[in-house]
Amino acid sequence: MSWFVALRDTAKAGLTLDRSLTDPRRALRGAVAAGLVVLPTLALFGPGPATSAAMGAFIAGTATFQRSFRPRASLAVAAAIGLGVSTFLGYLAVGVPGAFPVLLAVWAFGAGLAWAVGPTAGVVASTTLAVMLVVVQLPVSAVSALGHGALCALGGAVQALLVLAWPIGSWRAQRDALADVYAALGDYARRLRQDPTAPVDPEPFVVARQAAALTPWQARHRPPELRGLRGIAERIRPALAALADPRVGAPAEGPARDQAREVLAGAAEVLDALAHAIRTGDPFRTPSDSAGLALARPAHGPALRGAPRRAARRIIGLLGRAADRLDQQDRSTVTPAPTGPGLRRPPLLRTVPSALRTVGRQLHPRSAVLQHAVRLSGVVTAAYLAARLLGLHHGYWAPMTATMVMRPDFAQTASRGVARLVGTSVGVLVATGVVQLFHPGPWVLASLAVVCMGGAYLTLRTGYALMTVCVSSYVVLLLGLQPGDPVQTAVERVAMTLLGGAVALGAYALFPTWQTARLPERLAEWLAAVGRYSSAVFTAFGAPGVGQADKAVRAALLDAREARGEMLAALDRAEAEPVHHPAELSRRQVERARTAMGMLGRSSVVMEAHLPAPDSPPVPGALGFAEELRDATAVAAAAVLLGQPVDFAALRETHARLDAELADLPAEEAAEGVEVVRAGARLVMHALAELEKAVRPRAAAAAEESAAEGAVPSTA
Repeated sequence: MSWFVALRDTAKAGLTLDRSLTDPRRALRGAVAAGLVVLPTLALFGPGPATSAAMGAFIAGTATFQRSFRPRASLAVAAAIGLGVSTFLGYLAVGVPGAFPVLLAVWAFGAGLAWAVGPTAGVVASTTLAVMLVVVQLPVSAVSALGHGALCALGGAVQALLVLAWPIGSWRAQRDALADVYAALGDYARRLRQDPTAPVDPEPFVVARQAAALTPWQARHRPPELRGLRGIAERIRPALAALADPRVGAPAEGPARDQAREVLAGAAEVLDALAHAIRTGDPFRTPSDSAGLALARPAHGPALRGAPRRAARRIIGLLGRAADRLDQQDRSTVTPAPTGPGLRRPPLLRTVPSALRTVGRQLHPRSAVLQHAVRLSGVVTAAYLAARLLGLHHGYWAPMTATMVMRPDFAQTASRGVARLVGTSVGVLVATGVVQLFHPGPWVLASLAVVCMGGAYLTLRTGYALMTVCVSSYVVLLLGLQPGDPVQTAVERVAMTLLGGAVALGAYALFPTWQTARLPERLAEWLAAVGRYSSAVFTAFGAPGVGQADKAVRAALLDAREARGEMLAALDRAEAEPVHHPAELSRRQVERARTAMGMLGRSSVVMEAHLPAPDSPPVPGALGFAEELRDATAVAAAAVLLGQPVDFAALRETHARLDAELADLPAEEAAEGVEVVRAGARLVMHALAELEKAVRPRAAAAAEESAAEGAVPSTA
């Protein structure tokens, strides 16, 4: 992709407004909270303190719009604390010659590292840096610095209190995440009727797991229907795959396949009904014609035998458990039943050590987060010093623009950069024109600023350019409370905005963090994770009574999902980058490897549906194959990372011995899972063979193709 096309596409994304993503009620709540802070502060303390309080209220309100399953109030409090500290330290440092640039560089570096914790932490940290640049321009003494920092924190505290007093869709995100899982399973069941080996999208499961990680307060107050249903959905998924796959489930043709299709069709209807009940809170209603549940009818029973029959009965049982759980919650009292062990998200303060460890893992040269932190610190500090040396009074708009534009990846930086340049220019010109033409008083300026804050909240999740117009307007209106020439101020701000955006984009071009170059690394991590998951499944068959096999499989599955998500995210970001793929791994190879990895993961999912009970006899040879599989995939991942050929010859020998050993077992001695292990091992080896072909180095692949062409006799 060329630079022109990349910038055009990312700019289009930044200028697009999606009205379905707006939230008018939440935007109104944020604006009301800002007004409750700004107007009384203006009346009691004057324009300067009102500006600090407004900045704190707006940024803390912005934190409540970030994608997070935490209570919105805690996000506002965390943002308020960060704003108060950054403002106080900024005021202290700006009065000491040479201290503020050092503080700015250190704070910018920390804001860049905050992206390791997550997007919410990264956005909030970036905004604290931007507020530091704006607020310290106000004339203030060192004695009153603490007061300004406290006012910033007060703005966030008011946002948090209003979130608690005026809850809006408190559990909507959690409901939607869980309902999306059941809706995705319903769609998956329908696709399996036509394509027995169709893949399932794990993204809804990943989001649902994040939504299920609750604080203790949330766990005590969540709606009863949010309890336990995610675990049932996790067990339904492999059962559907095991029933549909003809290699371990129902045969490809015949009466058994017809009945499997009926079971899948009925399961899809029930899953849709479950999704609707979870999303809306309405009572669960069983579909009138659930043909897929016909297995319970004696007339249809004989068609399925063995493993497919067990999978079908497992599906029906799990659907019944989900429906019963919803029915029980409808009949339950206000006091919820006690919950069993599960995910619990600790309070915000207790996450600090974990967050520090997460940041520490990013302190290596190849880390995209570390490179972003270094790039952000250098650009912001250089832009600030350049503006000071040029004697520009409003030069802080350049580093502020760079702060709000720069992100760890190219696509977001480019789209936000273009949108920021356009939006800031329009916002500054419009707001300055209003001030110049109508000469509004302090109360009118403060009221207009609150209105602009509401507009920014309304467009926060979409249309970044329009949001930037509102943000720039409210900043100009607040600073309009201070003395100065509006026209000259507008010209300088627009010029500094253009400079800051250009510096940010130029810094990314000169010091890039291309996801394209990291595709082999992401693929290697995914391969190793899926290898551990497959190994855990085979271990459960080889040693069913040792340890907690189900928990080991579950933990390995979560790791594989996380690695897959990082791989797909890297692919999406690489699509928007104006660079070629590395010579070691082409886009075609990546796509073929992705298909092979999907086959490998699916083979393990199918086997997971038939995990043996702890008292089941072990499958001979499964434990040795599991160990060899884990080691072979780890070695293959290292080969992918280094650009070397992948070779599973040793694993093939182990598989041949396993298959021969299981084939020679007498029928009376064969364990229940023998056929499942044999079929699953064949699927694993087929997927690894495809992966072996996909990631061959280009030079080796070209040499083999040339040799094959040379061996073909001429027909001339």
